[in-house]
Amino acid sequence: MTSTTSQQELIRFLEDRFACAQACTECARVCALRASLMDPDGPKEQDLVRRKGIQCTEVCDATCLVLSEGVHRDEAAVRSQVEWCRDVCLDGAQVFDEYDGAQDAAKECRACAQACADFLAVLR
Repeated sequence: MTSTTSQQELIRFLEDRFACAQACTECARVCALRASLMDPDGPKEQDLVRRKGIQCTEVCDATCLVLSEGVHRDEAAVRSQVEWCRDVCLDGAQVFDEYDGAQDAAKECRACAQACADFLAVLR
């Protein structure tokens, strides 16, 4: 491997890590907003959307924190966190798809899941 190749790989790694962190931040923002619009005492459907919004917010916030910590975590811990975020976002997107008015949250969840998948590909 040449130093140019190593440098290009490092740049791609950092770019994908940053893109994933940005997507997590945006997803957390949109999901928190969606959750705040749901009545906690509302119908079962609203409760599910609210709970998924809260879950997505918490997981995305935690993932962004892990990604912004630099190299202080081992790769397995980072991979596990990013995989969890991807899975939670995909699950949340499916729930949001079913609720009228939550399509923006579904879109951001899918974008976050894709950014997580892209970053995981760089880790492999």
